[in-house]
Amino acid sequence: QVQLVESGGGLVQAGGSLRLSCAASGRTFSTYVMAWFRQAPGKEREFVAFISGSGASTSYTDSVKGRFTLSRNNAENTVLLQMNSLKPEDTAVYYCAAGYWTSSRTSAYTDWGQGTQVTVSS
Repeated sequence: QVQLVESGGGLVQAGGSLRLSCAASGRTFSTYVMAWFRQAPGKEREFVAFISGSGASTSYTDSVKGRFTLSRNNAENTVLLQMNSLKPEDTAVYYCAAGYWTSSRTSAYTDWGQGTQVTVSS
């Protein structure tokens, strides 16, 4: 089990940038696939991106490709989601998640953070 704490959310104008951080506890961080999901009001939680344990493999949902970049630092047990060219439709609560398999499904992830709000104004 790993405990996850997100930070870095906030209010930004369209076209702006934010960087979300996820800090993880535990000594086996590098064994986890890490992912970000988001949930807008009245909508289901949706996949944003994942990164493999080594950081060699990443995957993004189509709507964020070319705008978001996911990276990790296994020495510091952190995952960073750099979000550029933000759009109002990116507004959501963003959740960090840890699991053992590379997947875009929420069911593949066993541990979740509490979420951080991202609001993009037009």
